[in-house]
Amino acid sequence: MKTTNQIRMPTTIEAFLPIIIMLLLLGLGYALFDLPPEPLMIISTVIASFLVIKLGHSYSEILEAIAEKIAKTMPALLILITVGLLIGTWISGGTIPMMIYYGLKAISPEYLYVTVLFLTAVVSICTGTSWGSAGTVGVAFMGVAIGLEANLAATAGAVVAGAYFGDKLSPLSDTTNIASAAVGVDLYEHIGHLLYTTLPSFILSAVVYVVYGLNYDFSNVATPEKVDIMIHELEQIYHFNLFLLIPVAIVLWGSITKKPTIPVMLLSAAIAIINAVFIQKFAFSDVINSAVNGFNTSMIHDSQVGADLSRLLNRGGMNSMMGTLLICFCALSFAGVLQLSGALTVIIQKLLTLVHSTVSLIVTTILCGLTMIGTTCNGQISILIPGEMLKDAYIEKGLHPKNLSRTAEDSATIIEPILPWTAAGAYMAGTLGVETLSYLPWAILCWSGIIFATIYGATGIGIAKLEK
Repeated sequence: MKTTNQIRMPTTIEAFLPIIIMLLLLGLGYALFDLPPEPLMIISTVIASFLVIKLGHSYSEILEAIAEKIAKTMPALLILITVGLLIGTWISGGTIPMMIYYGLKAISPEYLYVTVLFLTAVVSICTGTSWGSAGTVGVAFMGVAIGLEANLAATAGAVVAGAYFGDKLSPLSDTTNIASAAVGVDLYEHIGHLLYTTLPSFILSAVVYVVYGLNYDFSNVATPEKVDIMIHELEQIYHFNLFLLIPVAIVLWGSITKKPTIPVMLLSAAIAIINAVFIQKFAFSDVINSAVNGFNTSMIHDSQVGADLSRLLNRGGMNSMMGTLLICFCALSFAGVLQLSGALTVIIQKLLTLVHSTVSLIVTTILCGLTMIGTTCNGQISILIPGEMLKDAYIEKGLHPKNLSRTAEDSATIIEPILPWTAAGAYMAGTLGVETLSYLPWAILCWSGIIFATIYGATGIGIAKLEK
């Protein structure tokens, strides 16, 4: 039921106030009390709702706005759940372990740093998790570096760079799915557009690592024991053959032919389930459980699995995405209320008075992303809110929203692990045993993306226009 009160637009102060309050709540709540972001987003939504009621809207309109915002994003949220299903079945079917197995066997000590970059990226693409790849094969590579007396900061930087490169280009990544959903672009179209900034950053990183690595002589050093143990355990658990690559081929085929994402992923998961039952000889009930709750090495009854490999394999499942979905629902509720208030319209109008070119819009997006990740310390929120705020501004300027989703990732998600006070920065430092500021210069991919984004904005290279 619509309200009969006179509705007005917010003033500039009223428009910016809910966002400022949200940033303060998330920033102080995380920094001082280590609070989770979900209740802080709910409080921000409640405060924004008071503003909306003051502007003349009713409670029923607030609920309708939230429901409409979530409904528009639901297809992408369903993809997130399907991603969890896919990861669980790919591990039980042997697809992900096979890629890890051959990746570890390809270690060339003479080119340690660039090898770390490439193999961590491969594992991250396969699993869709930067934290998971850094915490498993990344830790193994740190052991390799210690054994070779290599530069630990450079090794950690290569791990972080590879992990986040793979994360951004993986259709299994939660933040990649969220970025495409936030601006309403196709998942694979978003991933393809990311290549403009992430691929040059990756190549630059590889060149630096090769040049630096050639200063060391690793030719007579054997593969460290930790890597050998992981390879041996994988050989004991899984039966590797080309059939295990069919699930990957299905996803690649769907990406190239632009088929609907969810049916393609479900087909891939179904083939992985067949592989798990008939090739890997897992019990059907265990395979289905891995699809729902994630794979667990307790399903392996006739082989001993070490802690390192367990950390790598124990993941996936639809339930693993519930935490991400909760954050999305809270952030989308805030965005729905903000949109109903008209605050986004006022903010965009103010921004457009300052934005006179493509490069200024790109720089504005970068500053917005850096501010969000620096204060909220949450990658998902740092993508969702700028996506909601700036999407119409890009359309007004005739720019495709996928430019926004790419720049949001460049300035928020990929920046997060090189900020010491964020969860990602703390995790990487604690997991790899190297201080964040020590590996920051070596995590070239993480900070060079915004440089390439700015260059593209100034030159027009890699900037997609909207068709009239």
